[in-house]
This record gives sequence, C-alpha cells and structure tokens, in this order.
Amino acid sequence: MRLVHLHHTARALPFGACLLSPDTMAMREAIRVRGARQHNLKGIDLAIPRAELTVVTGPSGSGKSSLAFDTVYAEGQRRYIESLSTYAKQFLERVPKPAVDWIDGVSPSIAIEQKNTVQTSRSTVGTVTEAYDYMRLLWARVGQTICPECDRAVTADTVQSALDRTLRQASGTRIQVVFTLRLSERISHVVALTNLKAQGYVRVVADGRELHLDDLRESDDFDLTSAHELLVVVDRIVISDDDSELRERLADALGMAFAEGDGQALVLVADADRLAFSERHRCADCGIDFPEPTPLLFSFNNPAGACPVCNGFGANLAYDTDLIVPDPERSLADGALDPWSKPRYDDYREYLREFAAERGVDMTVPFRSLSAALRRELVHGSEDFEGVIPFLESRERKRYKQYIRVFLRQYQTARTCEACDGARLRSEALHVKLGDLDIAAAAAMPISELRPWIETLELPAFEEKVSATVRQELRERVQFLDDVGLGYLRLDRQARTLSGGEMQRIRLASCLGSHLVDALYVLDEPTIGLHPRDIETFLAVLCRLRDTGNTVLVVEHEPEVMAVADRIVELGPGSGERGGELVFEGSWSELRASRTATGEAIRRRSLPSLESGHRRPSAKPGTSTRRGRDRRWLHLEGATQHNIEALDVDIPLETLTVVTGVSGSGKSTLVDDILFHALERELRGVTSAKRHLGEPVGTYRRLRGATALDAVVLVDQSPIGRTPRSNPITYIQAFGEVRKLFAEQPLARKREYGSGHFSFNIEGGRCPACKGAGEEIVEMVFMADVSLPCEVCEGRRFRPEVLEIEYRGLNVHDVLQLTVDEAIRFFIRRDRLGEALWQLQRVGLGYLRLGQPATTLSGGEAQRLKIARELTRSSGKGRRFYCLDEPTVGLGLGEIETLVSVLRELVAAGNTVLVVEHNLDVIARADWIIDLGPEAAVGGGRIVAEGPPASIMAAPESHTGRYLRRHLDGVGAEMAVNG
Repeated sequence: MRLVHLHHTARALPFGACLLSPDTMAMREAIRVRGARQHNLKGIDLAIPRAELTVVTGPSGSGKSSLAFDTVYAEGQRRYIESLSTYAKQFLERVPKPAVDWIDGVSPSIAIEQKNTVQTSRSTVGTVTEAYDYMRLLWARVGQTICPECDRAVTADTVQSALDRTLRQASGTRIQVVFTLRLSERISHVVALTNLKAQGYVRVVADGRELHLDDLRESDDFDLTSAHELLVVVDRIVISDDDSELRERLADALGMAFAEGDGQALVLVADADRLAFSERHRCADCGIDFPEPTPLLFSFNNPAGACPVCNGFGANLAYDTDLIVPDPERSLADGALDPWSKPRYDDYREYLREFAAERGVDMTVPFRSLSAALRRELVHGSEDFEGVIPFLESRERKRYKQYIRVFLRQYQTARTCEACDGARLRSEALHVKLGDLDIAAAAAMPISELRPWIETLELPAFEEKVSATVRQELRERVQFLDDVGLGYLRLDRQARTLSGGEMQRIRLASCLGSHLVDALYVLDEPTIGLHPRDIETFLAVLCRLRDTGNTVLVVEHEPEVMAVADRIVELGPGSGERGGELVFEGSWSELRASRTATGEAIRRRSLPSLESGHRRPSAKPGTSTRRGRDRRWLHLEGATQHNIEALDVDIPLETLTVVTGVSGSGKSTLVDDILFHALERELRGVTSAKRHLGEPVGTYRRLRGATALDAVVLVDQSPIGRTPRSNPITYIQAFGEVRKLFAEQPLARKREYGSGHFSFNIEGGRCPACKGAGEEIVEMVFMADVSLPCEVCEGRRFRPEVLEIEYRGLNVHDVLQLTVDEAIRFFIRRDRLGEALWQLQRVGLGYLRLGQPATTLSGGEAQRLKIARELTRSSGKGRRFYCLDEPTVGLGLGEIETLVSVLRELVAAGNTVLVVEHNLDVIARADWIIDLGPEAAVGGGRIVAEGPPASIMAAPESHTGRYLRRHLDGVGAEMAVNG
C-alpha cells in the first residue's frame, strides 16, 4: 500500500486523520485481483467487496475453484506463511505463487472445502469443534460424582462443611465426634490401649458398645483388636443454638477426627444415626475411593480417562464368522473358509482335507449344509481340530509385519466394548453426573436435543457462577452446529464417517465459534447435503458471518444462495479451455436478466409434467393381486440401523427413484448402509466391504425381488484414488489404449519400448526420482505437508528418452495434459478410446485433463467419473441396480438436465437407478420418490410419503412436498414472465 509522505506537515492533521491516499482507501474496500491466470483463468480482473457475501458461479470446470481457492485463498495463505520463521521459509522458494499479476486488500484467509480428510476413529464431532473440550471442563468443575453403590453424591468434605451439616441437628441433641481406628494384625490389645491413653483419649465405641478406657485393663476379657469396627471418641457435645464456643469446640473436634482418621470423620447422633465425612474424594458411607474430577478424566484420548479395555475406541476388533465364511454356499473344496484359501496356506488346506477324510465330511457340499456342530468346530476349533479363529489368533504374534496385520484385519469387525458399552471412558468418569447425565450420555444426544438441555440446565448459585463462561462457550458451539443444519448429529459421532459437506459445515461452525473479524472465508458449495428446508437456516449463518465484518466468498450453484448474495460473479462461458473468463458481475436480479449460461439456465428451466413423461412403475405391492406386476418391485423388510427401525420399503424396478428428506432423516443409512448391503449379500453372496473396514452395516429381516437383478453398483462420492497416480484416464481403463498407441510408433519400436515404458505405475519409463508421481512431498513438521514438482522430471513423470516418442506431435505427458474435449478431437480415429472419452464428456467432465490427479477431484467429479465408467461397462447390459449419492454436486444449473438424461438412459436400458438427492429439479423429474422424515435423527427414519411427484406434493407432512410445490410454482411463474 502507498503511504502519503506528509513529513512535518503531518503535525497539522487532527488526531486519527487517515494517512492513506484516496486510491488506497478505495482499494481497502475490496480485494482486487489483476491478471489471474491460474489453471484455465484468462487474465481475470476482479474486485471482491470486503465485508460482503460474494457468490462465484458458472458451469463445472469454468474456473470457479481456480479463482476462489487457487488464487485468492492461496495468496492469502502464502502471505501468512511468509511471516513465519526462517525454517518454514526455506521451503517457500520452491512453492509456486498463484499465476496472477497482483492481489491487493486480501485478508487472512480461511478455506472451508467439501473434503473429509479425517482417518482416525479417535476424532469425533465434539473434538473437531472443541465442544467436547468444554464439556470435559464443565463436568470437571461442576459435575457431581455419584457413588454406584449407595447412589449418593460424593464430595470432598472440609471442617466447615462438616460443621455446618452437624449443626443442622436439633438443639439438645447429643453427639459424639469419632474417627475409625484401623489396627494391623501386629498391634496387640495392650499396645492399642496404652497408645490411646497416652494420646489423651478416654472412650471408644467397639461394635456399637461404648467403653471407657480406664475401665479396660490389660488382662480384661474384651480385646480391642477383636472389634470389627473400633471408633475413637474425640469429643461428646450437646447441640445448642447460637453458641460460639460450641462451634469452636466442634470445629476442633472435627479437625482432629479428620487428622487422626486418615481424612475421614464420623458424628454419632444420639438416635443411633451417624453422619459420615471424608476429606478425600471418597464415598463416606461405602468407603469407595473415586478420582478427583479433572478434564483429563473425561478424555478418551488420554490414558487417565480412556476405557482400559478398548483404549478409548469404544469398540474392540473381533473375528467375524461372516467374514471368515463370506459365502456359505461355497463348499470346503471351493474355499468356503476364506483365510485358508490364500495361496500361502496350502498346508492348512491339506490339513482340512485330512480332517474331512477322518470325519467322513463331504467337502463338495455347501458350507451352509454342514451340521451346526461341525460348522462351529471348523470355525472355532476343538481338541481335535485347530479351527480358523485359533489359527488367526496364532498369527497375532507376528502383527509387527504389515502383511500379517492386513491379512488379519480383513476378518475382524468392530464390536461395542462390553466394559464401557461404547462410551470410550473408564467407569470412574461415567460416575460423574451433571443434571443426571454423565458426559458420554450427553455426547450421545442429538445436537438439536443437547442444545435445549444445556440452556435449561439448573445449577446452584455458586456452580452457576463458576461455570458461566464454560457454559456460554459450549452453548455457542452447539448452537452454531444446529444453525448450520447439523442438529441431527451427535458429538460422539466419529468424524471420519461424515460426508464432505457435513465436515465443511462443521468447520464453518468452528469458525463462527472463533468470533474472527475482518477475515476472508472461502467456501466450496456449502449447501451440499442440505434439504431445501435446511438451506434457509444455513443462509442465516452465512449472513451472520458476513455481518460480523468478514468477507465471505462462496463457490455455489444453489439459486437460493445467489438470491441473498450481495454480489454474484459468473465465470464461463464454458468448461475447461472454453471457460476461465469473467462473463458476469452484478446482483441476483441482474443475473436473471442476463444472457449468461447461468442466467439462461434459470429462465429456461422447464416445468416438469407431473402427469406424463415419467416411466410409471406398476401398481404398488398390495394394490394388485397380479403376481407379474409384483415382480417389478424390490421389497426390503425390517430395515434397522441408526434412526431407522424395522422399516419396510418398496422400490420399483427399471425406474429413476429418488430418496429424499431433511438432512439427517436416514437417507444414506437406508441406501448405503442397509439396502446396498442387502443387495450385495443377496446377489454376490458376500458381506459388504464396509464390514472389512470395521464399519457397521444395517440389518434387515427379508429382501424380496432381488432375483430380477443381475448386479448392484454403489456410485458414491468417495475418492477414486488417494495418490496422484490415479487419474480420469486410468480410472476408465483407457490409458492402456494410449500406451499401446505410443508403443506402436517407429521410434518406440526401434528402441524396443513396450506399452509398459509409457506407464508411470511400473519401472521402465517412469521417472526414477518421483516414481511416476510427478511430485515430491516435503514434510513441514508443524504444518501440513507441501507437494512440490519433482526436480528431476519437472512434474512430467517420465524419463526424457520416453518423452522423445511422439504421436501427432505430442508425447505421453502432453497427451495427459489434454482435456477430455481436446482428446476426443485428437484421437478422432481411435474409436475404442474415443467411446470411453465420450462417456466422460456426457456426464459433464469434458473439461477435466486426462492426467489430472485424483486427489484434486471433488466428490461430485469423482462420482460422475464412476457413472461414466458404468456407462462404458453397462453398454448393452441391463438389470443392474445403481445407488447414487447426490450426483448433482458440482453441477451448474444448466448441467443438471444433462445428468438426468444420462440417468434416464441407464433406466431405458433396463437398469434401476436409486438416487439420494435434495435437488428439486432432479426430484421433480423422478418416476418415484421416497420421502423420509419428517425430522432428523430420532424424529426421522420413517417414510413420510412415497409415490410420483404429484403424490409427494399432496402429502401434508412432507417438507419435500411443500418445497417442491414452491419450486414448481416459481418455475411456472418465471416461464409466464419470460413468455
């Protein structure tokens, strides 16, 4: 920034006068970008107003993320890193700056992307948002330890608290202040009697019998050491009102009792009652010691609080019979016992054959047909036979070898820890209650229920004062989570099980809790996974973030977000090389009137016919007695998992069916965790892959109608690969054609290069330094690792001599840099390769580069890549059941109709497409809709309405129906206004 050099004349200015020029002051009101050329951006000049909400929109691949994240945010981060130590700066010379002429006015930047990189099961929603940290502090400060034996509060007494409680007795009551004397076996009656007298004590109470020490002789028949309970009387007092001397005398007696009684004192009341006091955190009645409540006691990531059985994981790995015998229809000869079917265990297969010969067991019959006793013996072993599980347990001693750990892990599943019942904490921590709840029970409540519980929690005046600040911080974090539409989550939910959209909103809630001001927040499609009803609440959060003085830059396609934005920026006009231009800047009303791709998409959205144009399923089961019709339905009965309990659902086959409902109503649970698992088991005879990762899957009572299907395919948003070696062209299995093509070139044949020389996954032609990755990972120790281009190959992945081989003027590296649209034109004579690339183009991925690393793809792009691969595989095939999870992620308004047409093509080929979706344009074009709800978490999990769109809109309880009516009314109104 340019300062006005006033020198001595500055003294004449009034105090606080601005020393910046008018031009500089104007710059500070906006983030100004000049000549942005990152990726496909074409020298964009842009001003982003500060303290406003700006939406960047446009077709997929038009350069939105390149502008928001790779340019504006990256420059903000780069400037921050430059302020760090010399140690960090030594790496920065090799970190490329964003391709931009200059950026001015950028604030400290915070990027909130739709990615979930959490892998550990120790991280939960509570730990990520720090809400659980405040809960630990709250329970440690004002929680009460409840003795499990007598159900009484355990508190550490003081002389004052004991005095106050004792003086509550009625005036005239006779009391005795005593302490328990514990004698060892080596102490005799004579020694005990002599010592008590020497210390000045006069009386004892032995097993309820009061004795005067002067009346006891060394030869007395009564032996003090024989008493089960021996109490030494410190003082005998009669309670009276307003007697200061009495209070002082009683306080002295209690102090002595605490000192001599190892921190414990008793007051015997005349009516045979007793008052017990303890200076330790010990139940005075039961004598059970409890640890002092500290924040570490409630941490499952610290040995002080973690359950000693499961080490704070809440579950233990156990060998699962369903994984050991994945297909009970197989015979022993065909490898029914999966661990012994591995090549390295030939000796155990011979051992099994010998056992079968001795017992006369037919090894060709299905495992399911064997007797229950024999099946148990084969799996669990006996005196005469080792069994598979004992065999696996014997391999535990070699767990230090990685391949052994991988081998054993595939037969283990996570089971709830019996010691802590999944609470993760040791029992002592669970004895501390706050408002009748332990910390694990509170963390297991849905956030929407936890929030009012915290607000209505009543505490005594002193505890209220002590916990005021902690409760306020906790209340705010829980409130922010609820406000961003995550009220259905629990704080004990593992962070690694969250979707990218959920993790993004969690990070946004954490940012709200930090109360930062004048920061730049860059968000990537934050409405992903939100039902239209929840978007309204979420918009208020974005506006709140802006109204506190922050600049909010959002990459978004949702019209509702654009409508409340202060400014809209559209990039385009197309994708990839046809994008990267600034085509619009202005307000929502100006966008709707513009001729840009987004503006035209808003105006030309057609009104879907609710009476025609849909592929009608046959009559719902139960409405017709014709068995032929009933075969066109899939019947899932007794589905149970999370908030879904004993749910029966019917899905029409050969249709486009949408499962929708408010966020957290159970959509993904029904489709991914239950239905897909059920179909996989019925069609393949194997257990869901999730079981191999220790993830729980849902249960069901019965599945009917699966015989009408040939296969089930899950097309979710999980990454297609976790390394740069995975990319679009390798994923659709088309890179082999490219490698063969280069191997056929004259120079390649002369050098005897095979197709393997053009692969970056095997030795031969790849760069030996980076092993074909094209980049190196630099560990930053205290920061995230930095990816840098390989210094040897400069990111080209191959040896220089391999890059000398060219086809039509391009080497293999150049080909990987082509976009799909460019590659289709380049390989116009290669029909097989062109067909595979055409499928990518059809699903809206024509802008992707063939060699773009999978680690840079969004969840929506990864999902559409999977759809493209399925289109290639399913050519001419039908009877497949596709499960999709929000395939519209990342698509512009004008691209959704193209996606729907692709899904309809799958249906037309005889397949069934089941989509979890919130997009109203997709819902309106569905053949059948299953609306779950009506609310989230425990308030959901049931079918609110089902049928074609018209039926959903007629259902009074359906939130989806209400917003679908509003959406279609709005589309109809726009059509009328625009002619």
